[in-house]
Amino acid sequence: MDFEFSDEQKAFRKVIREFAEAEIAPYAEEWDRTHRFPTETVLKMGELGLFGLPFPARYGGSEADFTTLCIAIEELARVDQSMAITLEAGVGLGINPIATYGTPEQKERWLPDLVAGRALAAFGLTEPDAGSDAGATKTRAVLDGDEWVINGSKAFITNSGTDITSLVTITARTGDDEISTIIVPAGTPGMTVEPPYRKMGWHASDTHGLRFDDCRVPKENLLGERGRGFHQFLAILDDGRIAVAAMATGVLQACLEDSVRYAKERMAFGKPIGANQAIAFKCADLETMTEAARLLTYKAAWLKDQGRPFKQAAAIAKLYAAEAAVTATREATQIFGGYGFMDETPVARQYRDAKILEIGEGTNEIQRLVISRGLGLPVER
Repeated sequence: MDFEFSDEQKAFRKVIREFAEAEIAPYAEEWDRTHRFPTETVLKMGELGLFGLPFPARYGGSEADFTTLCIAIEELARVDQSMAITLEAGVGLGINPIATYGTPEQKERWLPDLVAGRALAAFGLTEPDAGSDAGATKTRAVLDGDEWVINGSKAFITNSGTDITSLVTITARTGDDEISTIIVPAGTPGMTVEPPYRKMGWHASDTHGLRFDDCRVPKENLLGERGRGFHQFLAILDDGRIAVAAMATGVLQACLEDSVRYAKERMAFGKPIGANQAIAFKCADLETMTEAARLLTYKAAWLKDQGRPFKQAAAIAKLYAAEAAVTATREATQIFGGYGFMDETPVARQYRDAKILEIGEGTNEIQRLVISRGLGLPVER
């Protein structure tokens, strides 16, 4: 069994870490405090090729494997989860549906700018009354001649209202018993981007509700096969769960590094606090959780890269890594004591940001449901 990254992946990790340290870390606290989405930094991420990592060279991509994408997400999350989710959602939820299910015409129209990071795409799945129960989607799309007429609303949609958002792919009922996915270009009349949410964390990430009032798009904007939207987004979410696990691994790594450094520097009763078993054991636990999360994450990514079934591994990685990240941020805050309670301290920001990792891309309750079904246990009706 080989647990080593390739030389190319090691070099890539070094490049991304240097970028994150230079272009994100010095400004992350300010972005968080002012709730500002840093478009200029996202464009730099595009220039670095991050949004095009797993996509074909024909559209400007690097044709890298999924493991390499996870490395990038982990390194960004180590310094700022908001920029990590911007990349994760931009690639996994924004570009991936079009790259996977789009027609040649749709790919030619949308992918070049998205892959280059000059534009962002969003995925509108969640609704006010349809989150984990995505099958309860109420948004409707009715064919009227050569156009879909869309009515309904979406909630908590990442990258949906930035200056460079070019489209939102939404799920909608196109019949009583069918859900389809439809591309809605930004600025389409009848689509309203609602004011940004007041969130507990991820303050530099763009998140809005969307409303559709007789919003019309051409019938050619149907993405994939009509009535297959439910199955399409389930497949998309499997990929996303590995990516969220990579985010959580970056959070764990940050908590570990910050805690060990502080435990060596902070003096109490005439000695570094790391000399006390209470603190030393917390750091040992952080190291253990980080290593476990990383192994689960990259095993799932490897399975995907090998073309092997990975649904169960993705759910396991997301479940463990997300819960470990929430625990780690709490413990890191405890190690920092009063300083950990101050908003300008990175562990405080990681603490606030981490909770959503247990919710996004399928709640951890849903992950347990997926895992138990994978074990062949009876399905509750």
